[in-house]
Amino acid sequence: MATKIPLLQLSDISLTFGGEPLFADLSLVVQPGDRVALVGRNGSGKSTLMKVMAGLVESDTGTLVVPPGISVGYMEQDPDMTGFATLGDYAASALAPEDMYRVEMAGEGLKFDPSRAVGTASGGERRRAALAKLMAEAPDLMLLDEPTNHLDIEAIAWLEATLKETRAGYVLISHDRAFLRELTRATLWIDRGMVRRNEQGFTHFEAWRDKLWEEEDQSRHKLDRKIKSEGRWAVEGISARRKRNQGRVRALQALRAERAGQIRRQGAAAMALEAGPKSGKLVFEARGIAKSYGDTQILTNFDLRVQRGDRVAFVGPNGVGKTTLLKMLLGDEQPDIGEVRRGTNLMPAVFDQSRAALDPEMTLWDSLTGDPEMRVSGKADQVLVRGSPRHVIGYLKEFLFDERQARAKVKALSGGEKARLLLAKLMAKESNLLVLDEPTNDLDIETLDLLQELLDDYDGTLLLVSHDRDFLDRVATTTIAMEGDDGRATVYAGGWSDYRAQRSADKAPESAKNTAKSKPKPAIEAPRNAPKLSFTEKHRLEALPSEMTRLEAEIGKLEGLLADAELFTREPVKFRKATEALTTRQEALSAAEEEWLELAEKAENGT
Repeated sequence: MATKIPLLQLSDISLTFGGEPLFADLSLVVQPGDRVALVGRNGSGKSTLMKVMAGLVESDTGTLVVPPGISVGYMEQDPDMTGFATLGDYAASALAPEDMYRVEMAGEGLKFDPSRAVGTASGGERRRAALAKLMAEAPDLMLLDEPTNHLDIEAIAWLEATLKETRAGYVLISHDRAFLRELTRATLWIDRGMVRRNEQGFTHFEAWRDKLWEEEDQSRHKLDRKIKSEGRWAVEGISARRKRNQGRVRALQALRAERAGQIRRQGAAAMALEAGPKSGKLVFEARGIAKSYGDTQILTNFDLRVQRGDRVAFVGPNGVGKTTLLKMLLGDEQPDIGEVRRGTNLMPAVFDQSRAALDPEMTLWDSLTGDPEMRVSGKADQVLVRGSPRHVIGYLKEFLFDERQARAKVKALSGGEKARLLLAKLMAKESNLLVLDEPTNDLDIETLDLLQELLDDYDGTLLLVSHDRDFLDRVATTTIAMEGDDGRATVYAGGWSDYRAQRSADKAPESAKNTAKSKPKPAIEAPRNAPKLSFTEKHRLEALPSEMTRLEAEIGKLEGLLADAELFTREPVKFRKATEALTTRQEALSAAEEEWLELAEKAENGT
């Protein structure tokens, strides 16, 4: 059998930045058809490694080999569009005239306008153009660094479907768990300068990582015990025997050197989130509100009631009006008609996806101490954190910044570091209403897990805009779907998966009604002429069993929690949330089972 020629090979790569080795003696191979997740903590070197693979960063030692005839494409985070008039000109710059249609196809799927002038394009539009350029060029190996950032859920679904169908190999960096689970078959994990490979997709990553960490902890514990034992011998041994046991002494020194040379794992950020004084029971009530800009209808006749403790997610395509609706609820914008009533004693804290609260020219130190709500009078090195003074450096360390970064400018931070700095500012303030607009962009998986846990325990109200389906499922108890250009917004119980299940169930009666009104089929028509499943329906049929399994597991956990007879009196809020979640998931499971039966029957009749 013919041996596969690798798409790319790195051998003995070493790279040092600022005196600290980022990688040492790193080797890896990417084979044809590989679908690889590249994961690791923020700052571990994922983007740098990808740039080494793309040939954009030269390593100190080692070799990069790309066989002749193999093309490698890299999605640039901040593309240089100098000399191009429009985004389409940039995206099509490497294509032959007869292949220009590929840019239009990618532009439609990724929702960017090829005719948009480069000078007026936002950062998100420029990134989408860079992604469209890569997809249109269709290289043998695609290197994708956070491709879902600045994409709405519909565009993510298009990209997901396109990558599933491609025959090219690819390496993905992403914080989007659902995206990684769907697409990857192998995992590269960067941990303290070492790259490990697992021949399983991201679905199995966390179990694999935790197993390796457990083995590491056991090995460290054994080494500590051996050093302690040998150290006792060195102290208590008879001096006359020491001469002939110098080898054992040297071995002890080597053990101590080995232990000292071990790099400790980076801990999770020590973020904390505490609600301030309680707001009134009613947080927002919108009645018949509508909003339009020119001919664009943002919202039509919308009603909403938000109570203290609710977790409300807003989903829909980019530009549909999610942020505008948030601003109307907060009072920053007024509806054209209708009214919004706000509850008493609201203390909002806002995470802005545009990072407008960060001045790129300020240092991290000044960004915190210069905030009027965090300033401590007469103390230039302290900040006010939920009413108590804290040293700036100590507080920054809780968000995984080191002392050297405190005097660095904000513009030097990575996307993940900027997100953590924003969270540091937000979590320092007392609040009972959190407004998070795309908080998950650029955060690593461990920080996302911690943020989710903090939000679960937050004794306040949450308004969330996100395109991260996994995060929505973990956090939201209500989802508001803004789906089109007619200003329609619909309120659903539960998170993303719950919304999708209910939406499918809502469509089923309408579909049945339309079928009843249509012309009857001849009675002699054979089942083999029934319509076959579409690509989307096939994908849905394959995905439903795992979705039903997940819902059954969640229902089991909730039923176990509610089995505690004293939960209602001890924690009434938790009891109410668990009851609501149980009802939502039971309904979602029922809808998923019905959908699966319909699709399975259709598949059987259509074959």
